[in-house]
Amino acid sequence: MKKKFLAILLAGAMAVTCLAGCGGSKDAAPAEDKTEAAAPAGDSALADKKVGVCIYQFADNFMTLFRTELEDYLVAQGFSKDNIKIMDGANDQATQSGQIDNFIAEGVDVLIINPVNSSSAATITDKVVAAGIPLVYINREPAPEEEQRWADNSWNVCYVGCDARQSGTMQGEIIADLGLEKVDLNGNGKIDYIMIEGDPENVDAQFRTEFSIKALTDAGLEVNCLDDQVGMWDQVKGQELVGNALSKFGNDIEVVFCNNDAMALGALQSIQTAGRTVGTDIFLVGVDALAEVVEHVSNGAITGTVLNDHIAQSHGAADAAIKFVNGETNEVYIGCDYVKVTPENAAEFK
Repeated sequence: MKKKFLAILLAGAMAVTCLAGCGGSKDAAPAEDKTEAAAPAGDSALADKKVGVCIYQFADNFMTLFRTELEDYLVAQGFSKDNIKIMDGANDQATQSGQIDNFIAEGVDVLIINPVNSSSAATITDKVVAAGIPLVYINREPAPEEEQRWADNSWNVCYVGCDARQSGTMQGEIIADLGLEKVDLNGNGKIDYIMIEGDPENVDAQFRTEFSIKALTDAGLEVNCLDDQVGMWDQVKGQELVGNALSKFGNDIEVVFCNNDAMALGALQSIQTAGRTVGTDIFLVGVDALAEVVEHVSNGAITGTVLNDHIAQSHGAADAAIKFVNGETNEVYIGCDYVKVTPENAAEFK
């Protein structure tokens, strides 16, 4: 499916994210920026409209930033805070499905859903479309064939988020750019790594895992996977898994790839406990550019991360919801670019 990309250039957001903005490409190539205003700020016609928001898990660091910014931006655009209800799916699809049923029964004007399981998108879509409610998926992208179904049926359903393949590619490039001589600490001519994945059901975890390593091999580097474990996006789990790997593989581990920053923070704790030093005898990368991680990147305690722009994405989701509420249509896919964060540019993202 040919996907077009909506650029979101928000002056307020730029102060925080600097390089934030939409116009991303599915194959990580830059695209021309365009500006589109979905609704005037403070539109009084939105005050009585009801918005239902389903978040897969409130405990997720990134989604906490996302939902907070989403609510603030919706209010700024004219929605009443009393008419915005945000629910915690507690990382349980059955719980979230019940919340969606309740929103449908309440007759909300639009739904914004961060699915617990992307594989449940077809079922969710069918029930929401049958109820005549517009639907905006966020952060966790449904399968391409599901998105094609929306387009084929001209449904008021869209996805707003970044292409996880790009984030994985950027993780790998951060390591590849260091050069084999620096990263190959044991001198075997390979990059010996461990991978800490998020939820294996989630397309972001799948693509970040695949494309981070693909970026290394595309750069002509030979790789050796010492361990690949599922950390479910959790910091404590990341700490445990990396601690176990360090005990098992010791100095053979040269790079730790984490599908998100929460797990990278856990990994850093285990690396430090093991007496290793990032940048000297091991390298560590994550995704999200959480404030704490950006600080660690700035001082060299973490090799790098990738900005997952919660401001551009949350604003894009709200703008798409506003268009649906106003009787307009959206592109099926509305994408944003990731941005590499390394010690050289980390100050821009603090």
